[in-house]
Amino acid sequence: MSDYNISDANSVFTITVANLFNAPVTLSNYSADRAFDTEQRELVETQMSIDGYLSAGWVPQPVRQSISLAASSDSCLVFESIVTAQDVARTIYRIGGEIQLPSVGRRYTLLRGVLRAISPLPSAGRVLEARRFDILWERVLPAAL
Repeated sequence: MSDYNISDANSVFTITVANLFNAPVTLSNYSADRAFDTEQRELVETQMSIDGYLSAGWVPQPVRQSISLAASSDSCLVFESIVTAQDVARTIYRIGGEIQLPSVGRRYTLLRGVLRAISPLPSAGRVLEARRFDILWERVLPAAL
């Protein structure tokens, strides 16, 4: 399996946007400190009764993901294109995705996402800083690679 290899340098993150891009787009030139991450997903909704019983139920929750790209990344243009198209059409474009992590032998299929937020331009300090793009996924399906 992974042989204790946890490198993400060989990861592949591909997105698709129906009715906007004719082919899948592979993202590249991530931020050095954090390429992408997801927030923890709430799995249950709970209520505590006044007499001390805990009730719980399953409620579907989306998956929040942030992608950080270097200011020089050509992949920033992909997200800018989605925003421009949405602004012009005054609608949303659904995003699909797949992340392959060969070091741990895993693949994650990302379903029915929407671009939730972006950094409209890079912050400028001593050099231009990474830009962040947030996607909200309906579902993430893990599988072996």
